[in-house]
Amino acid sequence: MRSRKFASGDIVTNSGEPNAAGSRFSSDRAFRHFATYDGKTQSQQHIKPLHEYVTCRLVLEGGFQPDEIKPHPRLRIDSKGKVLHLIYDRDVVSKKEATLLGGLKTKNVDIVVSKPEIGLVLAVSCKGMTGAIRNLTNRLEETIGECTNIHIAYPTLVFGYLFLLRANRSGSKQDTDIAIDDDDNPVESVIRFHQALCGMTGRASLRDDPSKYESISLALIEVSPKSVGSLNVDFPPPDSPTVFDNFFATIYRQYDERYVVSAPLLAHRTRRVEWDHDSPAFESIDRQNLDYSLRLKP
Repeated sequence: MRSRKFASGDIVTNSGEPNAAGSRFSSDRAFRHFATYDGKTQSQQHIKPLHEYVTCRLVLEGGFQPDEIKPHPRLRIDSKGKVLHLIYDRDVVSKKEATLLGGLKTKNVDIVVSKPEIGLVLAVSCKGMTGAIRNLTNRLEETIGECTNIHIAYPTLVFGYLFLLRANRSGSKQDTDIAIDDDDNPVESVIRFHQALCGMTGRASLRDDPSKYESISLALIEVSPKSVGSLNVDFPPPDSPTVFDNFFATIYRQYDERYVVSAPLLAHRTRRVEWDHDSPAFESIDRQNLDYSLRLKP
């Protein structure tokens, strides 16, 4: 089964020193941490670097402003007229999640985007399972419940669900929680979980089923030493609606259709911004190895 490696860890600056900022912008750090973390998962520490990756990507690729995102990423804006420069600033980061008043109960949501005078517009729920593969289907009730609860209260919200799963194989430390069999095929429980997720994504209108997400990704992360932290590209299959490569593009498309195209009177507030090419934050990014494109002003 094939896997794909994204950008390497830290970026080396012109001075020859590794720059820790660069690795936070790529999925490689988040995926590798998830694959190698051996602590308790109740603390959510196995998935925290993924939160930071998503918040940074929503800014760099998505064109959402750092102050609109919670938890706040390590980025801030230095504006000169209409020119927007991004600055890497570790002092502005926050790790506190947003607590939302849902239709059924209050709920902490991993990542939210709010627009001034409009309110909550986008959210991403990040989950990860390192073992107990046999209990995957038990997560579905929780997944459906979270989506329904939030969409009842915020029907226009664009909601994404990003789920990481360790691609445990025979002979690994998690030998009793195999996700990939000896023939390089996903085990039955993973296949069933994927099929269920396929039926829970694709919400295109605020009148659609509130239990569906606008976008879902199921990402299998390799744990074997030779490819640890790599994204498995054979499953889900390329035609699946849960492929990782399509996750963010779907979120952006749904957001634009809902908050810009369908609401032209609000477009001056909701349109995603573009960053200046000379932004200091870009000095720490190896663009050739980044797994997405920067949203730059023409």
